[in-house]
Amino acid sequence: MNRIVDDQITLIPYYRNDDISLLWYQDSEVCKQVDNTDQIYNLTKLHKMYDYLTSHGSCYYIQYEGVLVGDVTLLDNSELSIVISKEYQNLHIGRRCVSEMIHLAKEQNKVKVSAQIYPFNTQSQRMFLALGFQKVDEERYEYKLI
Repeated sequence: MNRIVDDQITLIPYYRNDDISLLWYQDSEVCKQVDNTDQIYNLTKLHKMYDYLTSHGSCYYIQYEGVLVGDVTLLDNSELSIVISKEYQNLHIGRRCVSEMIHLAKEQNKVKVSAQIYPFNTQSQRMFLALGFQKVDEERYEYKLI
């Protein structure tokens, strides 16, 4: 079931869409933000990642003004992950999607959500802190739901 975030953003449950999603993970800067590696994804690695995310949580494509621009996942262990293609970063898309994932976590009666953010990823750090997350160690940020 789709989740409507606002009049610009809809979260669409993951389905195989390699033509679009592989492009996001072909950007070495995005891969550095996500995995702390300069190695871009191939199709095998992309499928393995999405198979894991969908079998261990709620994974969605982010549709912004009709265009798929990234993905966001709330894992069963309450960890959040989000990827926005570079050309759509800094439009507050991620902020709105993470807020929606916090609502999903509340619906699932989770007590907190967390995110792993590498120390060099100051853009993501600022976003999560602005949403009320607290830094709990060098790479871990948490948001308490109760």
